[in-house]
Amino acid sequence: MELQDEIMIPAPREKVYEALNDPEILKDCIPGCEELIKHSDTDLEAKVVLKIGPVKAKFGGNVVLNPDNPPEHFSLTGEGTGGPAGFAKGGADVFLEAHGDETLLKYTAKAEIGGKLAQLGSRLIQGTAKKLAGKFFKTFAARVAATEQA
Repeated sequence: MELQDEIMIPAPREKVYEALNDPEILKDCIPGCEELIKHSDTDLEAKVVLKIGPVKAKFGGNVVLNPDNPPEHFSLTGEGTGGPAGFAKGGADVFLEAHGDETLLKYTAKAEIGGKLAQLGSRLIQGTAKKLAGKFFKTFAARVAATEQA
């Protein structure tokens, strides 16, 4: 499965990049996130509760950030397990383009799932993933904008 989208965030690129590396901001913006621990500048651990169709599960996983060319570009990879619900692994490339006092955030993400989740059907999974990503970026943009105005 592959997702891609873009969103304009009313804050300078450096502020957006800083926010994308702030575990407190990320925890508040990730749907269902119960815990986000930053072990280093590149290693994060998360616990997230998700409901996808009839399957509700608590996922635990790790994310590794690769700051290729900050703040313009970075990538991340991660994997998590949700017990009997299955597993998910994947990654994303994120590009931040400066547009004056605003930043255009573009991303392309790929994911692979297994277990009960994989049996739900690609339409349901794709729709849920798109909805969760949209919710994250809408919340993230609002949070960064509020911080920028303060």
